[in-house]
Amino acid sequence: MSEVKLSYTISGDDFTRAGEASGDVKSKLKVLGVAPDIVRKVSIALYEGEINMVIHAHGGTIDVTISEKEITMVLADHGPGIENVELAMQAGYSTASENVRALGFGAGMGLPNMKKYSDDMNIETRIGEGTTVTMKVFLQ
Repeated sequence: MSEVKLSYTISGDDFTRAGEASGDVKSKLKVLGVAPDIVRKVSIALYEGEINMVIHAHGGTIDVTISEKEITMVLADHGPGIENVELAMQAGYSTASENVRALGFGAGMGLPNMKKYSDDMNIETRIGEGTTVTMKVFLQ
């Protein structure tokens, strides 16, 4: 398989379109014949990241690279940044507003699930400038 690159622009605060990018990646992985367990991991990790971008960061970009060895997902935003990454990684911790929680989001499982369903995850964040999360799921 030759390398496949996918790019998406995520709109902030647009819950009606939230999940479109991760759904599209899921469909493309299936067409490429990627194993169902890998498709599941990528879909969950990417969906959680996409939702976080909608809730917390006013949108951003997602770039996905599918190679023979791995799937790399880079989620970049220009949001407020994450003040305390260690705290944000704790299951159940959330800074989501009551309005977002009323929609059924903001349970504080986004970053923990991203870590759980990726084989490698790195967070680079700067307060007032934004956050870039890079996740990898290995194919072997």
